[in-house]
Amino acid sequence: MKATISAILFVAIASPVLAEPVSEREARRALFSHTGGDVTVLDVSFLSEAEKATLEAVGAQLQYYGAIAVSPGDGMLHAGTVAGANHHSTEAAEHFALEACEAVREAEQPCEIAAIITPRRWEEGQVLQLSQAGTIAFRDEYRRVRDEKAFAASPETGQYAIHIGENAEDEALNACEAAVVAMADNDEEEAPVSDCIIVVSDSGS
Repeated sequence: MKATISAILFVAIASPVLAEPVSEREARRALFSHTGGDVTVLDVSFLSEAEKATLEAVGAQLQYYGAIAVSPGDGMLHAGTVAGANHHSTEAAEHFALEACEAVREAEQPCEIAAIITPRRWEEGQVLQLSQAGTIAFRDEYRRVRDEKAFAASPETGQYAIHIGENAEDEALNACEAAVVAMADNDEEEAPVSDCIIVVSDSGS
């Protein structure tokens, strides 16, 4: 899904890869604050100090994990200035932003990442990362019940789903996959092959 956030930036809301799902207790220890993020503007030579300040201000409006790509040869006012926001990792955000920037780049020089958005006091190496929206859903929905439950997430698209009750993992995966398809339909794009996985699971016993 794309939406214009300012005259210079097109934002796309999009995506944790785990070998095994973690428990609610493990997830609570791993996830960061849901209340906001930090913007890091990278030391890129093709942006002026004023343009870097603008990117920082725009990035502060975005949900983590996010990244902003710029086409150096086209300039920051070009449509190639694209952000990926509300992903489950900085890597996914960077991949999304670069891919979207390259799709509209006109200049010869490849697009580059100019800023990233992470949770406050973010540290690498956690067993689980969720987007800001996913972190809020975990806090407000998943943690509130003591029952069989599962949280599914799509690293590719940033979609997620929670199911409480019987067959929680299967139902959460089905709901996540449906969300991926619905997002593609809204963007009038071909639905990607679903990559939804279970990232948190509890038996409720």
